[in-house]
Amino acid sequence: MRQIIIILITAMITTISQAQDWVDRSLYPFDSYSIELDAGRMHYLDEGQGEVLLFVHGTPTWSFLYREFIQDLSKDYRCIAIDHLGFGLSDKPADFSGTPEAHSKNLSAFIQALRLEDITLVVHDFGGPIGLGAGLENYQRIKRVVLFNTWLWSTKDNPIAAEIDGFLNSEVGQDLYLNQNYSPAVLLKQAFADSTRLTAAVHQHYIAPFPTPSSRMSLLNIGKAFVGSSAWYDEQWEKLNLLEDKDWLILWGEKDLFLDVNHRDRWSNRLPQAKVVSFAAGHFVQEEETEAATDAIRAFLKE
Repeated sequence: MRQIIIILITAMITTISQAQDWVDRSLYPFDSYSIELDAGRMHYLDEGQGEVLLFVHGTPTWSFLYREFIQDLSKDYRCIAIDHLGFGLSDKPADFSGTPEAHSKNLSAFIQALRLEDITLVVHDFGGPIGLGAGLENYQRIKRVVLFNTWLWSTKDNPIAAEIDGFLNSEVGQDLYLNQNYSPAVLLKQAFADSTRLTAAVHQHYIAPFPTPSSRMSLLNIGKAFVGSSAWYDEQWEKLNLLEDKDWLILWGEKDLFLDVNHRDRWSNRLPQAKVVSFAAGHFVQEEETEAATDAIRAFLKE
């Protein structure tokens, strides 16, 4: 335990010093922690005390996505938010595959290393399969699930997914992703129903973690896995019964252009006991409906 604490403290100091030049601490006013996993150094936040809320982001976001949720909910709960390897303030190892199954393995190791119990798992986007995959590996540690727009089934037969996959595997797509930082710079904004909710200062915090082509490989790799990891998604979907008896809250942006209400309905059909709250928002409910979504989570936790 003493060795782990030393590693955490050392990594924390390194993370803070590296982040000072672009992280606005008025927007992200948290202490930073890190843990050394087999695949690299993972950065995370750990705020407040009480029952554990574990926030899991997708692409091209990081723990910054949940900043206002954490500032509010950490008054009464222990809020932990990770940055996947290749994202945010975590390491970006060149030899890391960056698939959802690899990220899920890292998250599972993180949960076990911190000995987390009675977890409320909060997931979004690729964080859905990643977080639920880790949750299935540690199902006895999971108490509740809060699910934003996401999926957990094969996408290989979805025509829109096939178009995305073709784009990401093309020379043009790879050039845009690696040389133009296309995912956070362009696609993220397009996923908002109300783009005015994405201020320039906030947008910059999604762009800045990826300053070079090599740092953007995580974006490309996970994007390719949208279809490429379909068999793994289906495996998790088949095992979901291990978590079905937990309490579930589904928070859904109804104006999401791809993960639309049909995806929401597939979740609610599989989980008829889940509470469902929908918003007139796009893919990033956390940014467009921050207060209402936070209130919905708080009410769910009290229930």
